This record gives sequence, structure tokens and C-alpha cells, in this order.
Amino acid sequence: MRIKVGVFFGGKSVEHEVSVISGIQALKAFNSEKYEAIPIYITKENEMYTGEAIGDIKNYKNIPELLKNSIRIFLICEQGKLNMVRYPEKKIGNSTVDHIDVVFPVVHGANVEDGSLQGFLRHYNVPLAGCDVMASAVTMDKYVMKTVLKDNDIPVLDCVTLHVTDYQADVETACRKVEDKIEYPVIVKPVNLGSSVGIKVARDRDGLVEALEYAYEFSQKVLIEKAIENLREINCSVLGDYESAQASECEEPISNDEILSYEDKYVAGNKGGSEGMRTARRELPANLTPELREKIRELAVKTFKVLDCNGVSRIDFMIDKDSDEVYVNEINPIPGSLAFYLWEAMGKPYSELLDDMVKLALKREREEKNLMTSFESNILQNANLSGAKGIKK
Repeated sequence: MRIKVGVFFGGKSVEHEVSVISGIQALKAFNSEKYEAIPIYITKENEMYTGEAIGDIKNYKNIPELLKNSIRIFLICEQGKLNMVRYPEKKIGNSTVDHIDVVFPVVHGANVEDGSLQGFLRHYNVPLAGCDVMASAVTMDKYVMKTVLKDNDIPVLDCVTLHVTDYQADVETACRKVEDKIEYPVIVKPVNLGSSVGIKVARDRDGLVEALEYAYEFSQKVLIEKAIENLREINCSVLGDYESAQASECEEPISNDEILSYEDKYVAGNKGGSEGMRTARRELPANLTPELREKIRELAVKTFKVLDCNGVSRIDFMIDKDSDEVYVNEINPIPGSLAFYLWEAMGKPYSELLDDMVKLALKREREEKNLMTSFESNILQNANLSGAKGIKK
């Protein structure tokens, strides 16, 4: 009997469209002899739909029409199974559409990749592929991630964070806070987004104000750090869990500007429609010395383990060509197209990568079942709420 894998994609995020591409690519890559991959599309209003049409990328040219031809669902746990139930339910007959054995999120950005969706899905006690709630939240908050990595002697650039309310209250003081700690040029980015959304480089005070106001369109909190002018960007993926993890081949993405943009990642190089990160311009493998390649791959694994990641993540590095210093830039807990191209370069097909992720999800589920999550107590039998202090005396 095949394992039913629910592939979730979309969601309330500025990276919604990229997630749809990544999700359907994963859906098509599962080994159909071993898995039944079920597409579950999350709209920008957080409604869930399934059906045959949901798994065809061509149908997303007209989403209202797609939804008319699909089944809206909600999830419910019944007798240890995660069922997809038709919404609204039928007045007569069974409303259960299907069930899911393993949840496989392929979502990007705030509100979905940052632990929000993972927490919702974990509630149903079904194996979940990829990072758990805590790892997702930590990796998606760039400031928290930097703090954890710095505490574990992993090289990151110093940074400043600014909340939009502080900026609006006193623009002069906010800018001075940045300038007192970091020299121009600086790079300004939303604290919790990926895919190079909302990012600008600032070379003076006017540029900083412009960059901050742009970033605040996407997030209430932004991060500012030194912009490396003579920069190389190197990406490396990691597969595994806390116990064992391995690094992929390294790539060097090619940018049209001083920073790698959304268009560089998802639009440049495409002919006749986006295929996600597959068609982004890159040098793969990256032209690195054997020593530097190994250093980056080791740092990638260390970063992955320190952040307690699971499944597949992609770690993005920066190299200052003037000093040869290597820094971790950020980690993507659910990378675009799950970074399958970095594993194909190592001889691992996409279907095998997905198989490994499902195995890791099932392994974590077995381990967690051995943990104590409750214990018998007579506390409710003796509870007394008549006093102001209640049971705590």
C-alpha cells in the first residue's frame, strides 16, 4: 500500500507564487510506486483546496476558475488518521475526501514557513517532513538566527534591528542607531522573509531612509548589516537531522545587480514560464578551492545542526573577497524547489531526496512517540476554584 503524502503549498505570503511552483515540482517528483502525492493548495486567504486540477501548474493562470473546479477542505483527526473533509460538508453521505499519512509542507515566507503552518499541522499528530515549529521560527527570524549562530562560534555579520514604530517615532534617532554601529554601505532587509524580497542597499542617509521604508512594506521589523562590496555568494544544502547530516554540492548564483534579487532567482533565464530555482543562473559546482569548498560544507552542516533543522535546508554564505572571510548569511528551512538541483549535482535524484525526507519525518515520529507527553494526576479531582488563589496554595 502506498504512503499518502499531503503536499501543502501556497499560503498567505509574499512568496505565494514561488511556493506553488516549488510544491508542484515536488508533487510531480515523488516516486509514484511508493507514494501517492496529494496536492493541497493554501490560498492567500488561508483556505485549503485539493483535487486533480490543483496539481497542474497551468491552472494557476486563472485561480478563481481553478478553485471552482476543486474541492475546498478542512482537516480533522479521526481514529489516528488525518482526514481531509469537504467544506461545506454534505448533508447526506460521507464528506471525507481522503486521508494523509505524512504531511509535506513546501511553503515559503512569513505566516507559513516560519513555524505558523508547522504548529497548525503538528496539532494533528501526523508525521511532518522538514523542520519543526521551533527550528522553523528561529531560522526564519534573521536576527534570532544570527544570535544563535554567533553564540555557537559560527561567523555572521554584526547587525542592527529596527521596529517600524521606533522608526516612525523618530527617524533621526533610528538612522543614528544604525550609523553608530555600522559603516555605509549597509544592506536593509525584512527580518523574516526570503527570496530576496524587500531588500535594498543603502550608501548614505537618504538611501537608508529609502531602504527602511521599502523594507517596512513587507515586515514591521527590519535588519541592517554591513554590505560586503566585493562579494561572492555561495549556497549549500544540507539533508538530515540532529543525529546525522550531509552537505550537498555548492553553487554560486549569478546576479544582475549588487544583490541577488527575486528576479535573478525566479525570472532570469526562464523561457516560457517560471520553473522556480531550476532555471536561475548559477555556476554549479561553484569554482572553489577544495579547501574552501570543504570549509563551507562543514559550516553548512554545523549551522543545520546548531539550529536543530530536519529534512532539507539551504544555507547561503557570503565571502568577502577582500579579506577571504566566510559568513553565514541566512538559512532557508524550506528552500525553493527544496534545492533538488544541488543534490542532483551529487548524484541524488529528486525522488530519492523526497524519499529521504519522508523517512526522516517517520523517524522523528517514532522517536517522539517514546516521549512522555502526559501523566495521570488527581489534580482535577481536588481542584477548588472558590478561593481567589484557586489550586495554587
